[in-house]
Formats: sequence, structure tokens, C-alpha cells
Amino acid sequence: MTSGLLMDIPAGSVIGHEYCGEVVAVGAGVDHLKVDQFVTAMPVNGCGHCFACVMGCPVACPQIQSMAGGFGEYARIAAAGAVIPPPFLSKTDGALIEPLAVGLRGARLSEMRPGARVAVLGAGSVGLAVIYWARRLGAGRIVAVSRPARRAELAGKMGADGFEPLGDEEAIRISAVLGGMPEVVFECVGAPGMMQKVIELVEPDGTVVSLGFCPTPDPVLPLFATWKRVTMKFSFAYDLREFQRSADSLSAGHVEPRMMVSRTVGFDAFPDVFEALRAGGTETKVHLDPWADNSDGTSAFSSAKRQGSSTQKGQ
Repeated sequence: MTSGLLMDIPAGSVIGHEYCGEVVAVGAGVDHLKVDQFVTAMPVNGCGHCFACVMGCPVACPQIQSMAGGFGEYARIAAAGAVIPPPFLSKTDGALIEPLAVGLRGARLSEMRPGARVAVLGAGSVGLAVIYWARRLGAGRIVAVSRPARRAELAGKMGADGFEPLGDEEAIRISAVLGGMPEVVFECVGAPGMMQKVIELVEPDGTVVSLGFCPTPDPVLPLFATWKRVTMKFSFAYDLREFQRSADSLSAGHVEPRMMVSRTVGFDAFPDVFEALRAGGTETKVHLDPWADNSDGTSAFSSAKRQGSSTQKGQ
């Protein structure tokens, strides 16, 4: 068994929690999903009866169950967490709804004021999704902050006004881009040392939101955070409304998130791509088409049923 933060994932499980696919069968009592429909879904299921489930937030259910499986030809989803994208959206769009919902939850949790100065540490898929939503939720100037500069252009296309590398005089450079210290700082790196870093960067009485999901202890200096009167919040996942809103944003023609996807591959190429991303590859997102018949992702089922798309993230 591999221990997870919320659940145990048995060895041999098919992972992949950002996906879109075609319905090939429905269970008893399911009447809002039809065979041949394209759907995406929240990759978890709950008991359906507790307060969290009733509020559309099965990720907070005490009986949460994983519904991952995007890295396979078929996956089982929970009907209650399914979202039907408009027919003109692609399967690429559908597989981006999940990470966009993560960014939406974090951006909403910050409660940023209109025109707020915002810094986002990390320019991976979560950081880019936060930039996307911060721009749409009324932020003023936004700066992306990351060690590698390879995503500077992409961050700008997602809504950032500037890009600054971590390092010498970072606080001065960030403040110069924003016209003052950031009022809100998002931590989207998930590495030790980043929480103290964002506390140092945010202005007094500012807000820090952590989405980095660091799996190891990350010490902070409470005295410094107390002196600055920093509000710290920790964001996890999303609810069904945020999932639907992310789908609606793509439906409205906001196609910038598609830029995160560098290519689509089939199963033959996927193991090597997966390991390259784990080692810190340069790509942001690679989509897997499990029905592709060759290494470059060309599908033999381009107009047939049972296609799907699932995402593997870069670092």
C-alpha cells in the first residue's frame, strides 16, 4: 500500500485524476448521463449523505473514495461529481477543468480586494491556474515568481504582468513590478522553505494562501508572521460549483489554459514522458490519449467512441 494524505492507494492502482472521456455505460438510477456523452468529473466520491457531500464537496467527506483512473482506457466516475462540458469543447479542455478548479478555490479563498497586488510563487499548472483566476476575480497587478524562467511567457499569457526569479533582492524586484509589496501571496511550489518565504514577501496585514501541498515539514518563524499580522490559509481541491465554474469559463471562450498543454502522447511514449516530468522536465502538461495508436499521440479512434484525455503535470 502507498500511504496517501487522505486515503491509501493500493499498489497497482491506475492513477490519473485530471481527465475527460466518453460515457460507454451508466449505472442503475443514473438518468442525467447518457452513453456517447463526453464528461469530466471530480476524481473522488463521498457517502452522498454527510454535510460535505450535500454541499457538493465530497473531498471533505469522512468516507472519501478515490475515483482516479485517468491513465487507463476506462475509468469509473461518480455520477454526482460529473460535469458535462458543452459539445464544442475538446477533450483537452475537459482534462483541464480539474486543475483550473484547484486554482479557483485558492483564488477565492484569498478574498482579494479589487485591484489587489498579487504575487504567485510557482509557475506550474497550479500557479498558472491561480494567475488565470486572480486576473478574472479582479486582481490589479500580478507577478509570477519562480526559479526557472522557462514559463515566463506562459505566465504572461495567463494574466501575469511580470515574471521575477527567486533570488537576490527578490522582494525589491517583486515590489517594483507590483507598485508595492504584495497584499496577497500564493504559495504554489510545495517545497520546504516556501511558507517562510511568502511570509517574508507579503505586506503587513496581508494574506498568504498555500496550495503547494508540501509533503514534508516546512517550518516557519511564528514571531515574524505574528509581527506582520499575516493571515495564513491552506487551500485543498474544490467543490462541485467551482468545478462547474471552471468548465463554464472555458465554455465562455477563455482558452488561455490550453497553452499549458505542450503535447499529447499515447501509451507507448507515456512511461518515458512520465519519468522525464518527474525528473523536472521542461513541459508544463502532457496529455495522455489512451486510445492513441502510436508514440506521438495520433489516435486511431479520432471519430470513434471511448476516447479520453488525461493529464500528467510537469514540475
